[in-house]
Amino acid sequence: MTKPIMSDHFIDRKPSDIRAAQIEFAKRTDNVKAINVAIGNVSLPMHPALFKRMSNLADDSSPFNKGVLKYTATVGMKETNQAILNIIAASNFKVDNLYSQITDGGSHAMELVIIGTCGAAGTSEKPLMLIDAAYTNYLSMAKRTGRATVSISRKLQENGKFALPDISEIEKMIETEKPGALVVIPYDNPTGHFYDHQTMIELGKLCVKYNLWMISDEAYRELYYVDTQTSSIWGLTNDNVPGIEGRRISIETASKVWNACGLRIGALVTDNYEFHEKCVFEQTANLCAPAIAQYIMGGLAHETKEDLQAWFLKQRTYYKEIGQALIEEFHEWVPSGIISSPDASLYSVIDVRNIAKPGFDSSDFVKYCTKTGKVEIDGTEYTLLVAPMSGFYKVKEGQPNPGKTQMRVAYVETLEKMRLIPELFANLFNQFESQRT
Repeated sequence: MTKPIMSDHFIDRKPSDIRAAQIEFAKRTDNVKAINVAIGNVSLPMHPALFKRMSNLADDSSPFNKGVLKYTATVGMKETNQAILNIIAASNFKVDNLYSQITDGGSHAMELVIIGTCGAAGTSEKPLMLIDAAYTNYLSMAKRTGRATVSISRKLQENGKFALPDISEIEKMIETEKPGALVVIPYDNPTGHFYDHQTMIELGKLCVKYNLWMISDEAYRELYYVDTQTSSIWGLTNDNVPGIEGRRISIETASKVWNACGLRIGALVTDNYEFHEKCVFEQTANLCAPAIAQYIMGGLAHETKEDLQAWFLKQRTYYKEIGQALIEEFHEWVPSGIISSPDASLYSVIDVRNIAKPGFDSSDFVKYCTKTGKVEIDGTEYTLLVAPMSGFYKVKEGQPNPGKTQMRVAYVETLEKMRLIPELFANLFNQFESQRT
């Protein structure tokens, strides 16, 4: 009997590069322990306001104390939306004319903005414009919804700094490709690149000039480690970018700053009421985001600005220490390698282009680490799971992919385990290279 045929999309589907290492390592049968920094799965406790609500779901104060769990409004609970706006306000941005809706994590918000700002499915009209290396979920969501993407690449320089293309190059691509929206990630995933306020202004002016939506992924807002001010799309106004208001969209999430990856609560915030309304209409097909998770996130609606800012500082201090220690140790263990400066978010990119033999492929290296690679440290055998970077770049056929020699490291393990990464990486890299002809 013949089997039913899957869609071409499913037949071609592979796990994301971020998850691939974890899936492959799960097949391993020896006793090697993995230090998994392939995925940004934060291991710190949630903000106390979230933990308190999670711990008291059956208390008299909880709406679930009778065991009744109904759908919420599609836009989300009022308190949860207030929490999102309270967070933005704590970063010293005005929220008077912002409209928030709660989504199933930031990923669902991505899907909604792609549907809402790009051309029709199956066409190349009004593509989504990305700046490579770009977070792979944008490519995945665009593919899922049949929308086109275009990319312009930045470069990881020898000093470990990522550099945006000249603004004239970005403008030229906009003129050629005619995108519907530009995605920026001010605290960048995957690179750790920080877009300062002036850079956001310059990009915002292009969006106004060419009538684009400006989508800012602000999952890591306030996680910056350079001496500057908080950067955000909500710092752009008609005063510094005439015409920007009414085209601003941000993607928010509980995952990173609030250490609640598994809560799966995100938000789509915009200053354009019509866009907000249509997004809510589109989301009615999903009914609503998880009600219990919304309630837990709603605890942040009642935190003061001072309390939230103290939390931001605590998170920044923690990740700054990890990032600085990582690059210092890395330069000792792999002196000719390149590691990106940890300026923002919780990632660094390792590039072995100067030391790898010709033909090095980071995906093959990751497979080696997951399947057979191991290093003994203090009597324990370890391997290292990192994310290969090829999938973060969209390059034309025949053009070299910078990600072939690059791997992303997330600052998500304990401090003790993070300190093992440079030694682990150096030894695994040497093992891998020694077996290559």
